Amino acid sequence: MTAATTATPTLVTSDKAILGGAGLLTVLAGVADYGHWGSVAAFLVSAGAVCLLASVVGRSVEQLGDRFGPGATGVLQSALGNLPELFICIFSLKAGLLDVVRAAIVGSILANLLLVLGIAFVVGGLRHGTQQLGSERARTIVVLMLLSVAAMAIPSLAHWLHTPADPHEKTFSVIVSVLLLVLFALTLPFSLRRSKTDDVGPEETSPEAPRWPVSLAVGLLAAAGIAAAFVSDWFVHALQPAMDSLSVNQTFAGLVVVAIAGNAIENVVGVQLAAADESAYAFSVILNSPVQIALVLAPALVLISQIFGLASLTLVLSPMLVVVLLLSVILAAFIAFDGESTWLEGASLIVLYAIVATAFWWG
Repeated sequence: MTAATTATPTLVTSDKAILGGAGLLTVLAGVADYGHWGSVAAFLVSAGAVCLLASVVGRSVEQLGDRFGPGATGVLQSALGNLPELFICIFSLKAGLLDVVRAAIVGSILANLLLVLGIAFVVGGLRHGTQQLGSERARTIVVLMLLSVAAMAIPSLAHWLHTPADPHEKTFSVIVSVLLLVLFALTLPFSLRRSKTDDVGPEETSPEAPRWPVSLAVGLLAAAGIAAAFVSDWFVHALQPAMDSLSVNQTFAGLVVVAIAGNAIENVVGVQLAAADESAYAFSVILNSPVQIALVLAPALVLISQIFGLASLTLVLSPMLVVVLLLSVILAAFIAFDGESTWLEGASLIVLYAIVATAFWWG
């Protein structure tokens, strides 16, 4: 039955809109970069292209992963879902925009924990009332997130407290990064095993049957990945002049603009699941992204910056960034172990995100 339903591609209206929009904005972004459009216009077009390419990557991963179960989907998402943001951060390091990259790492986690999760709670709560989050998988993800964020904070604490490790900031960050990647590798068998016995129903673990043939999903994933590399370069070219024109500092640009462009639209699936009253699965999907950022994206960027001689990135963050990061993770943990969500909790998370963003507007 599965083979019959996937013999030819089925592109729904949203698929066509996203693919068409991604192609159009990618072309426009290239024209804006080589045609020397105004900095703000070039920035907006390339930011839109990054958003839609992130969505194409996400959909392609879902169509591939659905054939092998939710565990494989999670592995694919962790490896490929953050491609656009990875490219943006690499080109930002090449341009010496260290504050943008540090803030983007934290901002990506905050965007998921506060903004995306808050929207999911509001949408799900208004449509279905109090929703249950009693997924054992979600609780495990929250614990892993607490541990990984705590590990990321230790180099910053060593720096602020002027411990003997402070002069060895780069080496310490590399060691922590390697250990975080090892931890991620150790979670892979566990993730695959848990997916077979997860306590959510089969209708939640596979919200829809695959609509695309494997060849189409792989082809679109490859095309979106290649396009994301080019668009990310154009995005960073336009970023610095746009920040100067709009009087936006590097920290705010990374925390809000880069984080949302590279992450939020890809996680629209979490909001859709909450709207469909599949709250446990939605919670798990949304929380999986910040875990991958802490365990994979951040350490990978530290190692890439050292190996390829880019601007040297370490895990030493400003006190304000670490504090808001830890507070957000603790809030997510409380919500997870409470076991249910309401629209008011979601509205509170969105307001908190707005307050955090405002706090960094001035730098």
